[in-house]
Amino acid sequence: MTGQLAFVESPVQLLNVLEWAHTQSLGGRTVPATGDPADAEPADALTVVVLSPTDPMSRGQLRRMAQLARDHGLTVHWQEARGGRGSLARTLRELARPLRAAERVIIGDPFSRYVQLLLTLFAPRHLTVVDDGTATMEFAAQLGRGERLVRWHRKGSLGPRELVLAPVTTLARRRLAPAGKRTVEIFTSLPVEAPPGVTVTENAYAWTRDTFGPPLLTGGADLVGTSLVETGVVDADHYARVVDELARAHGATRYFAHRRESAEKLHRIAVDTGLQVVRPDLPLELIARRGPIGRTVVSFPSTVVHTLPLALAGTGVKVAVVEIAPEWLRATASPRAQGFLAGVAGTAAHEVDRLTTRVTQHTDRLEFG
Repeated sequence: MTGQLAFVESPVQLLNVLEWAHTQSLGGRTVPATGDPADAEPADALTVVVLSPTDPMSRGQLRRMAQLARDHGLTVHWQEARGGRGSLARTLRELARPLRAAERVIIGDPFSRYVQLLLTLFAPRHLTVVDDGTATMEFAAQLGRGERLVRWHRKGSLGPRELVLAPVTTLARRRLAPAGKRTVEIFTSLPVEAPPGVTVTENAYAWTRDTFGPPLLTGGADLVGTSLVETGVVDADHYARVVDELARAHGATRYFAHRRESAEKLHRIAVDTGLQVVRPDLPLELIARRGPIGRTVVSFPSTVVHTLPLALAGTGVKVAVVEIAPEWLRATASPRAQGFLAGVAGTAAHEVDRLTTRVTQHTDRLEFG
């Protein structure tokens, strides 16, 4: 039987590939002397190819996750997929043979242009999509409705780049759907409705719980940051005010930064609020499970309001989600932003507290209820 090949571009994707492998009871195999997945002997085991990003935070977390995966028996190949002129052609050339031979391909981001290009060149026999944030919810919905694949925070109109890549996206969407003998699985911790012909498998974070913890709990609260400012969805000034009010209302001492948050914004948060800004070197699910972690974790709408209750089950940690009010959004935000974020918060596990905000009359202060 030929091998199984995973392509990951973020630390969370690699974590969820590990979770998927755990459910399949997959082990590792000997790393080829060349380090090239094309030289690996076919096997039932899983080989992970890291299509490395360019930003330092993501690369650092991925290096740590890659070593963690190796320590647990998986073969991991680091591919400098964005390393300058010629990197794309070199990557396609090096991955052609293992892609053609793979019985199953696992991907973490169906919206990734890189992954879409790979799928247009090599149609997988069987495909598994693992979580890379809340985009899984949008992917499942768009696939079920037969729509083109567009990230939820992007404007609906096609720009010049999107027009050029439209044929790639169209073909990739067909390759991401079940057809003929090709099966499609979505492995997720999120509440998604299975598109026709697609199997949805629950990711309960069993590997994370079995491997780490339980954590030591601190007496206070921790805040979880978001990149909604960086993606142009939420106003920066309003976000800073909300973080300050959340810290005061919940007695928070630490702010766990999203890997895409800007250094300028994080500096402002540290100075204005006194919070200790922490840049995690691993996905938050692992950081929280290893501990120490606050007895309350407050997050903006994101994947962690679905994953942390699973990873921290039985520890006594309470997770709360702050609902995004319309006045937080920038005028340039996608029309779908409010509804999508409300859906992320509204579908969180029943044990997750929901915090709403309102502006107190005659003041600029926010209250949470």
